[in-house]
Amino acid sequence: MMATRTVRDVLVSVRSKNAGPFTVTFDLFFPDAETFHDVQQRGVITSEAVAGLYGLAAEVVKVHWFEPALAVKVAVPRLVPGGAPGDTDVAGGQQYAPLLSLPLE
Repeated sequence: MMATRTVRDVLVSVRSKNAGPFTVTFDLFFPDAETFHDVQQRGVITSEAVAGLYGLAAEVVKVHWFEPALAVKVAVPRLVPGGAPGDTDVAGGQQYAPLLSLPLE
């Protein structure tokens, strides 16, 4: 039995970071144009898919494909403003993990 390939299997780098007190961004980098276009055409990384992973409404999730960098940037609102009581990751550096599990098949 083969395991389903996920986004984690095709990335060369991923990061998440603070983009102000109300937003976190995720940058996912692909190894080559073929992989970039394949994932883009499969419709794996969409506002709806990301919203489902993070319990958000799709209209507040922004997905930007940037071919010159072979990357996709995703912006999501923070559930708690950065630095406010209850914020567990002010730098936003640990928030990308759910994206890695998106299936490619």
